[in-house]
Amino acid sequence: MPDEASTPAATTPVRLLLVEDEEHLAAGLRLNLELDAFEVVVAGTGREAAEALLSPRGFAAIVLDVMLPDIDGFTLCERIRSAGNYTPVLMLTARNDPEDRVRGLEAGADDYISKPFELPELLARVRSLLRRRHWDRREEKSGGPRSVITIGDARVDFESHEVTVRGEAVKLTRLELDLLRYFVEHPGKVVSRQQLLEDVWKLHNYSTARTVDNFVSRLRRHFEPDPQNPTHILSVRGAGYKFVP
Repeated sequence: MPDEASTPAATTPVRLLLVEDEEHLAAGLRLNLELDAFEVVVAGTGREAAEALLSPRGFAAIVLDVMLPDIDGFTLCERIRSAGNYTPVLMLTARNDPEDRVRGLEAGADDYISKPFELPELLARVRSLLRRRHWDRREEKSGGPRSVITIGDARVDFESHEVTVRGEAVKLTRLELDLLRYFVEHPGKVVSRQQLLEDVWKLHNYSTARTVDNFVSRLRRHFEPDPQNPTHILSVRGAGYKFVP
């Protein structure tokens, strides 16, 4: 499943994969995306999407519906990430439940929009995904935040999503990597759970902090010599967490 290195500034049309089984909606989205200068490939099932992702040309972004006839979008997204494909994913759903949004982000989606949505918002979110990816790559080339870091016996490459602990490969989800990168970029700073939900999960007014605690526990299992007595990702009673390099 290749990961295309296209950017919004490319001279050739930016290629998108639209995974949507509602024919009328898919046709309307395809038309409007093409009017916005995108090249669009439509898949109506998870199987068709998986076959399309084998194309050597790859895609710059994926617009993925949750409800598909053969597989749900959450599972498909997880499989895409497990295959080593980190193409940005915008997930579509008919439900506006925060738990669904969390599930989508945990599956590896980069953004989330609920149906019914306004077309300008969807187009803006697609362009935003592409800009963020473009900026990340420019930042790396210009000496911005480091792509490769070491934490104890672990080595993390945020660009290639490769993680090794004591020489053994470890698979992290996109959201786990995003949370780790947030900690790395804010060393020594106490950050609250709500701040992490807003800055990493992009969730506002979401009252359940358990999600953050679960992710921190998962990171500690990988990066702390003794997860019960952490030395890198510290709990600050009544305040949140602090990362100590």
